[in-house]
Amino acid sequence: MQMPVQIAFRNLDPSPGVEERARHLAHELERFSSSILRCRVTIDCPHKHQAHGRKFEVHVDVIVPDKQIEVSRSHSADHEDVYIALRDAFDAAKRQLQEYESIRHCDVKAHSAPSV
Repeated sequence: MQMPVQIAFRNLDPSPGVEERARHLAHELERFSSSILRCRVTIDCPHKHQAHGRKFEVHVDVIVPDKQIEVSRSHSADHEDVYIALRDAFDAAKRQLQEYESIRHCDVKAHSAPSV
């Protein structure tokens, strides 16, 4: 089953190549979890620096039962290449999704509050 993927561009013109890459990476997340209900990707270029080039921010929100996985990779990481920003954001989302699935399937003990 292919989950719905929403892709939005802010402060930059939409690019079919970037959108296709984002969709591909979003659908690759389904290999790590069949529980994904929806994925939303926002690609932003908030500041236009003439001397330093363009910095990209990528936000990935993955909705699974009982949880929303939110990942942001921003200009503080000096992402001047939108494809690298996409890769880094989806790598972080994949790690969080794997952790979610491990806890969900009891592979990892969920931490509980200390008893008093």
